[in-house]
Amino acid sequence: MAARGGWRIAALAAAFALCAGLARAQDTDQFKAPSVFRADELTYDRGLDLVTARGNVEIAQGDRVLLADTVTYSQRADTVTASGNVTLLEPTGDVVFADYVELRDQLKDGVVTGIRVLLADRSRFAANAAVRTGGNRTTMSKAVYSPCELCPDDPERPPLWQIKAIRIIHDQDSHDVIYNDTWLEVFGVPIAYTPYFRHPDPTVERRTGLLTPTYGTSSNLGTFIETPFYVALAPNRDFTFTPKFTTKEGAVFSAEYRARTTSGQYRLEGSVTRTDERDDRGVKTGLMETRGHLRGTGLFQIDETWRWGFDGYRATDDTYLTRYGINESDTLAGRLYTEGFRERSYATAEGILFQGLEKTDNPGLTPIISPQFDVNLESRPEDDGSYATFDMNGLVLTRTDGTDSRRLSLDAAWHRPIVGGAGDVWDLTARLRGDAYIFDDVAVQGRAGGTESGFTGRLIPELSAQWRWPWVRHQGTTSQLIEPVVLGVLSPYGGNPVRIPNEDSTDFELTDINLFETQRFPGLDRVEGGPRVAYGLRLGVFGAGGGRTTTLFGQAWRAHDDDTFDVGSGLESDFSDFVGGAELAPGPNVDVAYRFRLDKDNLKFRRNEVQAVLGPRDLRLTLGYLALADKTSDVEEPERREEVSLAARVAFLRYWTLTADARRDLIGDGFVTAGGGLVYEDECIALGVQVRRRFTSDRDAPEDTSVRFIVKLRHLG
Repeated sequence: MAARGGWRIAALAAAFALCAGLARAQDTDQFKAPSVFRADELTYDRGLDLVTARGNVEIAQGDRVLLADTVTYSQRADTVTASGNVTLLEPTGDVVFADYVELRDQLKDGVVTGIRVLLADRSRFAANAAVRTGGNRTTMSKAVYSPCELCPDDPERPPLWQIKAIRIIHDQDSHDVIYNDTWLEVFGVPIAYTPYFRHPDPTVERRTGLLTPTYGTSSNLGTFIETPFYVALAPNRDFTFTPKFTTKEGAVFSAEYRARTTSGQYRLEGSVTRTDERDDRGVKTGLMETRGHLRGTGLFQIDETWRWGFDGYRATDDTYLTRYGINESDTLAGRLYTEGFRERSYATAEGILFQGLEKTDNPGLTPIISPQFDVNLESRPEDDGSYATFDMNGLVLTRTDGTDSRRLSLDAAWHRPIVGGAGDVWDLTARLRGDAYIFDDVAVQGRAGGTESGFTGRLIPELSAQWRWPWVRHQGTTSQLIEPVVLGVLSPYGGNPVRIPNEDSTDFELTDINLFETQRFPGLDRVEGGPRVAYGLRLGVFGAGGGRTTTLFGQAWRAHDDDTFDVGSGLESDFSDFVGGAELAPGPNVDVAYRFRLDKDNLKFRRNEVQAVLGPRDLRLTLGYLALADKTSDVEEPERREEVSLAARVAFLRYWTLTADARRDLIGDGFVTAGGGLVYEDECIALGVQVRRRFTSDRDAPEDTSVRFIVKLRHLG
């Protein structure tokens, strides 16, 4: 009997695999035999042409599994029914529960009573009854939807929030959930009603529509609300329009456009507002002005070697970004560039445009760099380990008012690493560098008129040898390192003619990072000359699990002191200040970095810098401390700068997160910024408040306190 009715059972299994409102399009493969069929009892009534399976019925076809107490198939009525603890497991991960299911009309239409659907993302539907029409459209009556987990101790208790409706339509072709006569309930209490509501189902990753609004208040802007509207233009492009309405400054309109192409991606954003004009004291002048900003970033691959990109940022005026809480930077930079990578070599060409946002910035003195190029070539090592490098740099720097310079720099070097018989390591380098400059309006002391234009250059040969002798001892699961390091350099004096402008080497300080560099200046406009030596001691302890503790302490010596390095740099005398640094990272939850500089004469601290990250992600503390002695003259006690920063993150009670951060100027005895937030976020809702205080002021951007509220309901924006 089972064999004679096998095709009917196969049809029954395939039919029910499309029931309960989660059916997919019909195809000719749906009547293939089930891969698994189990039942305590199977009967076939020839008179009624009825197949019935009873008791622990399990039918599996492909990735779908049907469980029920009883399943019947009537060929005469073309009807499939299932009853008693009906459960359908879909290949998408959705699970359908029902009391009774009946499908008819070639399995396209049907009725389900007592339906409950657990979707793959853990959100839920429930309804008294559901009607399926057309194969993929389910209409549920007296239904409810919620993404919230039910209370395990009291499943009948209302979830945190849910949507109740007289009718809910789930259209699986358009992936829409449509509500009629709808109430939003929070803890079972109705708080909002709408006759019609619509949102994408959980399978949709992106869809045109309103996003979650943001509410808040600011001492500069007043009460505000942001209402983003998202437009999915294509699978690879989207657009977001965000009007921000404020009680003090009117409306601010922002937009963002994002796109991916076959070769890369780019993003364009901007904002604009029409508001009252203010003077430098923040007083309204009675006029109106338009303010805004533009920013764009992009990166595109040309071939396996080359790519190009851009990063542009401009504002209509100096204080717009700060006043409207967009960006607190004091300088904006725009960059158009191309770069290439091949083996050990690199090349780039770029143009850079700056916009200074401080009151003292003079646009006429702001440099325009176009173009600048760098080529860094490195050969493959020879059998003895030696290799050659070649570096080329070109720069065109212009100003509308001030010094202009054009530079071409060529640097060729030969490097030879050697391992000595005692385990010591030598790095020998022979280098020849030449720089050529064409300059305009360079200030020259002692010259009538104060400036000079023309051509100049320099040729700098250099020999250097670095010696290291690492002593390593293994003890248990740790390795200990003691390594003395000495660097010796020979090069001529006089490498900085007064007619060479200094554009990229104005800010120098000796640290443990540049102690063993043969040229310690950050740029190319200044070079270090004369015989010189750097020496230090490196210590380290390394654990088998990746933990480490390292430290370095050292000093530099030059045969003669000169005015190449500014007073306060740590390298203005023949013997430099002592510099050092340490890192303590015994495990993944502790990382402390310390850097210092000690005065060579009295061992007073000229620099103290600490950065520490402590604790796991859910209980993390970040500390920063910086103390600098700015010795710009020969006074005994230099001017000091000192500040401390703190950031903390604490996650508690599973869903709660508390954050706080602050930055304080210890010399001025005042805070620079401070803020914090408290957020509750579970599987269905996010609620929070963020507070931010800026204690600095700049013309019409006075100190500001802002409060921002977060309310997000999952899948509803």
